[in-house]
Amino acid sequence: MLYVALAVRAFRRYSTYIAATLAGIFTNCVFGVIISFTYIAVWQQNPDAGGYDVTDALTYCWLAQAMIMTVAIWGGGAPDELAARIRTGDVAIDLYRPVNFLGWWLASDLGRAAYHLLTRGLAPTAVGALLFDLRFPPSMAAWAGFLVAVVLAVVVSFAIRMLVASSAFWLLDQAGVKNLAAVFSMFFSGLVVPLVLFPGWTRDVVMVLPWSAFVQVPVDIWLGRRTGVSLLSGLAFQVGWCVVLLALCALVLRRANRKVVVQGG
Repeated sequence: MLYVALAVRAFRRYSTYIAATLAGIFTNCVFGVIISFTYIAVWQQNPDAGGYDVTDALTYCWLAQAMIMTVAIWGGGAPDELAARIRTGDVAIDLYRPVNFLGWWLASDLGRAAYHLLTRGLAPTAVGALLFDLRFPPSMAAWAGFLVAVVLAVVVSFAIRMLVASSAFWLLDQAGVKNLAAVFSMFFSGLVVPLVLFPGWTRDVVMVLPWSAFVQVPVDIWLGRRTGVSLLSGLAFQVGWCVVLLALCALVLRRANRKVVVQGG
């Protein structure tokens, strides 16, 4: 119940920023329209690029916009709060709480993600569906698989962002590492272009990196390109990265626990 309460508190906190949410939705919709016309031009020249048709491409575009804040592709969320507390020394209080440190911050981030999914996620998708011909999941299994994939995408993203935030234990400021991580997230998640457009062996490489769990895997499930065993393998891929990255977070935090220095003494 504690972790549920943390998630609810985070949801309510983010829901107070109504103006920022509306501005963000508008921005996502503008970029969605711009990218959509770009994709239309590309797919007119190559109608089956990456194995997608133009409807798949347009759907991908709008779902990617919907996932930006939900998955926190550019960073942010609970790990950024942790980095700030490391810088001020307030993290010492967090480390003494009689609860799982990772669980505390993960619950908070899931609450944030739920709010962004229901606002920055649903609104751009609805606008995209009104303006363009989009494809929707072909079955209840696809709907359920997509929702599970989104949750797992948030957890993978959280773990990566937590590793970035943990660098503040040694550097005191995560800014440089965060900027580098944002570049990796943009290009290797499929936000800039679908990963299926990468040529040759580079496509095989980027598809097994953890960032592909952010956008590419959930969207392929939505589009019905992953069904049955393929759908389960996609979810297993995300779960695998969740386990590996969260275990790495736990290891880093154990080492960082010996490194904590409260500034001023």
